[in-house]
Amino acid sequence: MDDPKTLVSTDWLEAHLKDPDLRILDASWFLPQMGMDAKAGYAAKHIPGARFFDIDEISDNRSALPHMAPPVEKFISRMRAMGVGDGHQVVIYDQHSVFSAPRVWWTFRLMGKTDVAVLDGGLPKWEAEGRPLEDLPPMVRDRHMTVQRQSGLVKDVTQVAHASKLGDHEIIDARPAERFRGEAEEPRPHLRKGHIPGSKNVPWSDLLTAEGTMKSPDELRAIFKAAGVDLDKPAITTCGSGVSAGILALALELIGKSDWALYDGSWAEWGMYNDLRVATGEA
Repeated sequence: MDDPKTLVSTDWLEAHLKDPDLRILDASWFLPQMGMDAKAGYAAKHIPGARFFDIDEISDNRSALPHMAPPVEKFISRMRAMGVGDGHQVVIYDQHSVFSAPRVWWTFRLMGKTDVAVLDGGLPKWEAEGRPLEDLPPMVRDRHMTVQRQSGLVKDVTQVAHASKLGDHEIIDARPAERFRGEAEEPRPHLRKGHIPGSKNVPWSDLLTAEGTMKSPDELRAIFKAAGVDLDKPAITTCGSGVSAGILALALELIGKSDWALYDGSWAEWGMYNDLRVATGEA
């Protein structure tokens, strides 16, 4: 079911493609070892009218951690320059079915913007269905944007450490099971292996169908419960660097759970500090 505040289908997007207040963002992002160039992919082909949202650039460059959420002023500046502002319906997609787009969906939600949705299946589904593509940059007109930051949607390392110790939140980790258990090396150098004590593992890929679309709310709920997640507790989503944690956040929203937040630093931060406890093995 299409919901312009969470997830919309390719049918919905094509039907609204010419709406004057629609803004489409390609929010593709890849780990270096994936060997893919998101900007080059956008330049080669994108959904008509789409702008490129650079996750690494539209971030807090004062932090040593990767792509932390941008300061309000920077977000406003970048969005105005892209012609995205108040009154717009935003649809976000990526070149990897559903992977990095939910991170940008969360960023908009963090800034108090709720008329924003992820394109289910992303560019691969859009292209496979023979829908229109272009390689021209869009015409951009400046649009005023107002922001009201929702601090409850983000957690820092101190808050996560507190939640881990007290057990009053469900900390849900989106990384693959081998990384969660501490059996596989982390893609970023100098990070310890394992997971936040007390956290549960719901690998982000488990939330997608074979076609790269989000599973149904009933299926998503069952996956969280099978992983031992108590959905009556507030949730904190985490992953390697705060990108795939957005997929968990979107999935929680799709099942009607609103008391969640994203740990922005994620394992890139937790795995770096020796004074933070690390667990290995199953949850």
